[in-house]
Amino acid sequence: MSAHAAAREAPAPDASARRRCHGGSMRVVVVGATGNAGTALLRALHRDPQVTSVLGVARRLPDRSAEPYRHAEWAALDIAAEDGNEAVVDRLAEQFRGADAVVHLAWLVQPNRERDLLRRTNVEGTRRVGDAVVHAGVPHLVAASSVGAYSPVDDDVPRREDWPARGIPTSHYSVDKAAQERVLDELEAAHPDVAVARLRPSLIFQADAAQAVVRYFLGPLVPVQLLRQGRPPALPLPAGLRMQAVHAADVADAYRRVVVERARGAFNVAADDLLHGADLARIVGHGRLVEVPPTAVRAALAVAYDSRLVRADPGWLDMAMTVPVLDTDRIRDELGWAPRRTAAEAIEDLLGGMAVGQGVRSAPLRPATPRPAGESVLPLRHRGPVRVPESMDSGLFGLYLADHLTAATAGLELVERMVGSHQDTPFHAELAELAEQLRGERELYRDLLHRLDVPLRRPRQALAWLGERAGRLKLNGRLIQRSPLSAVLEAELLRSMVVGKIGGWRTLREHAADVGLDAAQLDDLIGLGHRQLDLLDRFHAYARERAFRTDAPESQPSER
Repeated sequence: MSAHAAAREAPAPDASARRRCHGGSMRVVVVGATGNAGTALLRALHRDPQVTSVLGVARRLPDRSAEPYRHAEWAALDIAAEDGNEAVVDRLAEQFRGADAVVHLAWLVQPNRERDLLRRTNVEGTRRVGDAVVHAGVPHLVAASSVGAYSPVDDDVPRREDWPARGIPTSHYSVDKAAQERVLDELEAAHPDVAVARLRPSLIFQADAAQAVVRYFLGPLVPVQLLRQGRPPALPLPAGLRMQAVHAADVADAYRRVVVERARGAFNVAADDLLHGADLARIVGHGRLVEVPPTAVRAALAVAYDSRLVRADPGWLDMAMTVPVLDTDRIRDELGWAPRRTAAEAIEDLLGGMAVGQGVRSAPLRPATPRPAGESVLPLRHRGPVRVPESMDSGLFGLYLADHLTAATAGLELVERMVGSHQDTPFHAELAELAEQLRGERELYRDLLHRLDVPLRRPRQALAWLGERAGRLKLNGRLIQRSPLSAVLEAELLRSMVVGKIGGWRTLREHAADVGLDAAQLDDLIGLGHRQLDLLDRFHAYARERAFRTDAPESQPSER
């Protein structure tokens, strides 16, 4: 009997006994807490009174003032770092100590073409998380597997958790998910005292993940913005396609139940409805389905992928056509889980998010552009059409915005360098968060220029990029190594950029009524700028204390 089958057949421990072992409170660590499932899980854990403490771990931190990220503690850590397994495991174990459960959701789907990076993150990253769980003495590990881990089928018969999880050979995602399953099997066998669970959900959709789907799979040339004008008259699909899906909120509820009940083994997760081509045509378009031979679709996708027109390689189609239908009886019977939304509703939610560029303030789920008034997840709202009235000089106003975009580009380049250079300081997490804030603000300027039909002046962006790198050659007393003085100079330069940025927000605030912007949100952005200045002042004090000392403490900024 396989480890999965044995876990399925074992009787479930009494739920009340499992809750008693937590003493009425739980600390949960979520690795990969800024992605699709992770963001939804943060919401679910925040609502559960048994969960009293949540630590989010991510390579790039979200805006920690935004929902739902503000309800968690945060640590910036890259599970695929090339520092060596032992160093990464030690850093993870330090964050895991004292936790009742670790939920491992981190998974890289792009860049498709860099297989070494994908495998190091997805497979070896899982091994590192598992080793850190053992070293930290955490009693429960919950990992994100997938329907894609299963071996292929050619029918619609629902499969339970004991179906082989050997993957689909032509899909790198499926191959890595199957390899991840083997890593979890090895951990279970070597450390039976650790309760290991793995969830195998179908496709996970929510409106907040809309732009992630566009970025990771479709690419910039696919005109999803046309969904704002309506749905397509016909939908071409490979003949024989059928799909299971589940809303991210329902997946999050499944993870929450597994965590609080300290369940172990594999659990399939999917909504009740199985969608075929005609169903998808009704959801996405106006009900007209155009069936295309799968071989023709695969050939066209291969050409588009090789031409870099789309980001999904043909392996994704192979997986979509051959994954099994999931039987979800186990999680329903043992944990009382049931989906609140159908697969059709999950897809509708995603399409609505695509139409308006929806997202939240994390790197994986960031919105495409600001959206119309009333949609509060965005960094800035428009009260009406963005326009320059005749009373204003549109040329000068556009040039002003373009210059601020140039400055935002240079500032983002600088802070991303600082994030990489100061990983071993107490400010790494806050600098990573600042980078995400500046990235969103740069996109805001891009959107305003687009709506005002002002050219982006790409040579200026290139000069900003080159200028930031030329600034790295400043005389700081070291030619090859970074100098401790670099941190002082970087903080001073970035501070001046943020002061200038605040001036830009104040200027837009002054003309908000004229150009159709939301003045209250511009006030929020001004306030955010002042909080960024506070961070840079604290970092500057930290750096200047150490810059000129010959007996610098161990926590000195990194020399890398």
